[in-house]
Amino acid sequence: MLDRKLIRQNPTWFKQKMETRGIQATTIDELLQLDQQRRELIVKTEQLKAQRNDVSDQISQKKRRHEAADDAIAQMRATGHQIKQLDEQLEQLTQQQLDLEAHLPNIPSDQVPVSLTEEGAVELRKSGELPQFSFSPRSHDEIGEQLHILDFKRSAKVSGSRFVYYLGAGALLERAVYNFYLDQNQAAGYTEVLPPYMVNSASMYGTGQFPKFKETKAGFEIKDSDLTMIPTAEVPLVNFYRDEVIPSEKLPVKFTALSPAFRSEAGSAGRDTKGLIRLHQFNKVEMVQFTKPEDSWEALAEITQQAEASLQKLEIPYHVITLTSSDMSFTAAMTHDIEVWMPSQNCYREISSCSNTTDFQARRAHIQYRDEAGNLQYVHTLNGSGLAVGRTVAAILENFQNEDGSVSIPQALQPYMHGIKKLTPQPQF
Repeated sequence: MLDRKLIRQNPTWFKQKMETRGIQATTIDELLQLDQQRRELIVKTEQLKAQRNDVSDQISQKKRRHEAADDAIAQMRATGHQIKQLDEQLEQLTQQQLDLEAHLPNIPSDQVPVSLTEEGAVELRKSGELPQFSFSPRSHDEIGEQLHILDFKRSAKVSGSRFVYYLGAGALLERAVYNFYLDQNQAAGYTEVLPPYMVNSASMYGTGQFPKFKETKAGFEIKDSDLTMIPTAEVPLVNFYRDEVIPSEKLPVKFTALSPAFRSEAGSAGRDTKGLIRLHQFNKVEMVQFTKPEDSWEALAEITQQAEASLQKLEIPYHVITLTSSDMSFTAAMTHDIEVWMPSQNCYREISSCSNTTDFQARRAHIQYRDEAGNLQYVHTLNGSGLAVGRTVAAILENFQNEDGSVSIPQALQPYMHGIKKLTPQPQF
């Protein structure tokens, strides 16, 4: 949710910012017109209510003096009827304004590359040497099936496409990855949380998934209930403080959580439909921070570096890019994507998005703190994948594959793998 006062005071600047996110200036004109009409109605209604109160006092005085008050009573009733009509109009205008505001994305930072497509993202840095193979590298799904640690055919039989069974050492590898990430985040000062996996509509609205997810059918809603399966642990983590005032001395608050993520991937037909890249259900370790406004940009750098540090310890090559104004998430003011190298595709693929949402989510979820003067202010919220677990497994299988079909385990993961240092074909089930 955006600051209405800011929009009123800087309409031209605001239109320019929204246009970089694909929002037409006419939409902002409509919003400003609704806002003006609503404010004029409020003034008119308050004037009529004051007038009604005056007439009511006159009626009381007339009755005390035993004078006829019929005309005054008729006037008060007419005024009351007019107020009722205006209140109904005001309610309608207010709802129209709220609906329009709910569809406006966050204001992009001035440092965000401006583009109406994903083209134009800026590479910030690279890390790691790309692996060199004396053979043609295989895809992670092919490797997983040959090792009998991933089963896509049986998951399709049981659940449909874009699900997977992890088997034996594959399940252990998945568990090793997310335990490693949680330990890394805990060591960096993040408090581990085990959150609910279903949330209500107010929570989905608070973090910006609703109303967009409802309209695009991007999530999994529970029929005949107000619950939705979480698309990311960001939703329950941010809403932990919904409708609360966080004591200033507690800031920054840092949470990390492992959770499944449930996504319908509506509109993604034909894109990454094989393997672990785009599943309907996948595990992800999330990081969330609540900060004072003046600290949030430093926190964005920190949360990005924390995700990078884990990849560096796993020795997986990656690069970091700043997304364009139209390619970052609805709630973000700036997003750094971390993309890992996938040898079979000869390109980098996203494994983490780290975003500063400034006060956008805090306004929607009503999360505040008191500043040094005792005034209520909105916190800034940040989130980052730390990291997507299945995509990490995919990157390990591809980057550490050997010509004989085996896969070496990164040294940092070996303590989590019960002594297994290399994945070799396991018995079929």
